[in-house]
Amino acid sequence: MQFSEHIKTANVEDVVLRQPLHPPGRGALCITGHHLLFSDREDQNCSQVLLLLRNIDAIEKSGTITIKCKDLRVIQIDIPGMEQCLNIARSIETLSNLDSVPEMYPFFYRPSNQSLDGQWGLSTPEQFFRETKGLWRLSTVNKDYSVCPSYPPLVIVPKSIDDETLTKVAKFRQGGRFPVLCYYHHKNGMVIIRSSQPLIGANRKRCGEDERLLQAVIGSSDKGYIIDTRSSQQSQQARMTGGGFEPKSYYSSWRRLHRHIEGKALQESLIKLVEACADESHNMDRWLSKLENSKWLSHVQTALSTAGLVAECVERDGHSVLVHGSEGTDTSLLISTLAQLIMDPSCRTLEGFLHLLEREWVQAGHPFQQRCAHSAYSHARLQQESPVFLLMLDCVWQLWRQFPLALGFSEALLLKLATEAYASNYGTFLCNTEQEYVMGVKEKTYCLFRALLSPMEREVYSNPLYELNDLAIWPSVHPQSLQLWRFFLRWTPQNRHLEEAQEEIRNMIT
Repeated sequence: MQFSEHIKTANVEDVVLRQPLHPPGRGALCITGHHLLFSDREDQNCSQVLLLLRNIDAIEKSGTITIKCKDLRVIQIDIPGMEQCLNIARSIETLSNLDSVPEMYPFFYRPSNQSLDGQWGLSTPEQFFRETKGLWRLSTVNKDYSVCPSYPPLVIVPKSIDDETLTKVAKFRQGGRFPVLCYYHHKNGMVIIRSSQPLIGANRKRCGEDERLLQAVIGSSDKGYIIDTRSSQQSQQARMTGGGFEPKSYYSSWRRLHRHIEGKALQESLIKLVEACADESHNMDRWLSKLENSKWLSHVQTALSTAGLVAECVERDGHSVLVHGSEGTDTSLLISTLAQLIMDPSCRTLEGFLHLLEREWVQAGHPFQQRCAHSAYSHARLQQESPVFLLMLDCVWQLWRQFPLALGFSEALLLKLATEAYASNYGTFLCNTEQEYVMGVKEKTYCLFRALLSPMEREVYSNPLYELNDLAIWPSVHPQSLQLWRFFLRWTPQNRHLEEAQEEIRNMIT
């Protein structure tokens, strides 16, 4: 496809651009297939603004073009002449909403200091498998993605369960997401496994192979815990549409606990939160009321407390845990990630954290393309969107703030990841499943995680205060212990002072 056919007007002079934290600029605006480029003619340094069109969430036209970005920036552009203004607006609207993955900018991005040769990601399931011991094996049952389209070709399962059994279990779990290992606790050999919901249905359908697999996970242990990220009522209702939960009578060695974590309501919560942050009335009571009504911090609290519960089962009580909700692609990944951060110091280094994200989100089939198609400003009818990954990063920030020495990465990394998930030069968050990544993305785009570990970037995203802590870090989830993450206020003047203070701390230490 030729991008030029969507560009009605490519260049305009005498444009005024207003963006947060900067004085207005006057100069030339240029539209390309993937970017909006503004060059300030009045600035002696001829400063430029380069905006990835994919970052645009909504555009409003009322004499002035208002661009609302997925990273929560709001930019205003005054363009002389109504025809030119409308042409620019239509071009931006069309090019920012292209759905074809091969047309997206990561396929065109070619940094001079990186090469497409070599390994795309940071690690493989084989490398992770080497860290496990005893009763586990690496299965190739999904080598052609036919058993579970959203799983990688290699998965870790109990050694006593053969591939034929796994195939039968996959038919009993929504989307084929049968229970697989995601964490092995070296201190006591306990594990976290994750899956989707069982397809019990209204008739209480059984699957002996699924029951055997879960029994093999705990072996001779007296019990394991199933953490269902839905309420008990939601799990019951799911049976009416073919889903459900593991009945005690069939899974006698497993104790089921429900911890209701919103998935679908998260998008609405984000929209209300961003609306609250944009409130310029300077009325504290109104601001606090809007913040509370968004329920965002309540979601943070529930996610952290549920992850703490999982970590407590494994670390303190010495029992293995199965985590699942409905599909197993969202809240299950959120909880397993946070639980591992709480327990495992190797996940808390810069490199270890990026390994964890790759394993638990990219390889595990979180549908980034669907979930991050729009952010908080879009006027589109939202269907698959949900900021689960953003919620996870917020929870990690709460940990980072409560334990400033225990995590080896900086807040800047979390801000970077939050932005890149919605619009990026890299292919890391471009797809919905591992299967989609091997269809050209890994060969033709660069990996964000590898770029973040380059020497220059590593310095920016490392925590200069970091000290290795071999103990678990147990977060406080009391309301007074949780704060609103700076990501949501990053385009306000107050944020600049925080950045200057953090830079000063880094300079003092390094």
